[in-house]
Amino acid sequence: MNTYDVYMRTTLSLEPDVARKLRKKMAEKKQTLKQAVNEALRAGLETTATEKRHKFVVEPHACGFKAGVDPDKLNQLVDEMEAEAVARKLSR
Repeated sequence: MNTYDVYMRTTLSLEPDVARKLRKKMAEKKQTLKQAVNEALRAGLETTATEKRHKFVVEPHACGFKAGVDPDKLNQLVDEMEAEAVARKLSR
């Protein structure tokens, strides 16, 4: 006998929104908790297994920075401006 052919008993904690949706499905389909959970898990597991992943493609475009502005150093510029503001406040 394959170990996957054996029923598995477990305790499952459901988040409130999931529990509400599950109770609604149980009422609509007149199912037991066991039937509703198994159906939902089967559907979810099948979707993930058959779902194809789409490659994310980045489309570059001109961002309009003026010549001499290095977009990779904008955080450095912000840090320098903050340091200057703090220095001005402390010198008062």
